[in-house]
Amino acid sequence: MSKPILDKAEVSIDFPDKFYHGSFSRSSRYDVEVDAEGVHIALDRAEGEKRHVAFHLHHHLFSSILDAVAEAIATKNDLQELDRERLKEAANKLAKSLE
Repeated sequence: MSKPILDKAEVSIDFPDKFYHGSFSRSSRYDVEVDAEGVHIALDRAEGEKRHVAFHLHHHLFSSILDAVAEAIATKNDLQELDRERLKEAANKLAKSLE
């Protein structure tokens, strides 16, 4: 079930002979699925120039990324309070779902 993007996402892919950059904003949607191997994330923009980006992160890589995000946030004090609260709520929900 896709959900609306409430903020914005930007995607860049840099190949040796090509560069792709796209943004996904409030008129776009995202999907997340989890299977035995990892997390699937897809971004879709249906209005204007249509775009679709999808990637699959194995669980070990995804957990390493979450660790890196936690370390990066711990060293920064410039997050807005609303952003900090939303991240905390999502992290708590993730932790509860893993129990």
